[in-house]
Amino acid sequence: MLTLGIDPGTARTGFGLVREESSKLIHVDCGCVTTSSKEISQNRLAIIYKAVKKLILEHKPDFIAVERLFFGNNTTTAMAVSQARGIILLAAAECRIELSEYTPLEVKMALTGYGRADKKQIQQMVKILLGLPNIPKPDDAADALAIAICHTHSHKLRRLA
Repeated sequence: MLTLGIDPGTARTGFGLVREESSKLIHVDCGCVTTSSKEISQNRLAIIYKAVKKLILEHKPDFIAVERLFFGNNTTTAMAVSQARGIILLAAAECRIELSEYTPLEVKMALTGYGRADKKQIQQMVKILLGLPNIPKPDDAADALAIAICHTHSHKLRRLA
């Protein structure tokens, strides 16, 4: 089972691909799609869309997992992230790939068993669970891998139920 995890954003959209084979998690790829703040918003969204679509067509994931938006105090940022999420959902729908969404709390619980785990703890668990020599960089890529791991664990539990 191959899962594409995505941490949406307009400046940086993190992606991480995790394969499960024989109950073992394997790191396939990770990175970020970056856009310039000098670009107009529709061009930034087009860049994200094309990059995500290319990842889907290249890797052919079985599932896509995306971070569910948490609305904090900064509504301007939340709106921009919502637009990036919409583009990602569109790409998944066009490619007919099942998409699941997870809150930051669900990701933290899946990786550490503790809903208030900090970013460093999550990154360390990503490194450990995937057997990586270092914490993936940048942070958005590590977050995307965490989302993919969360989905892999959640999907396995749903199959058992």
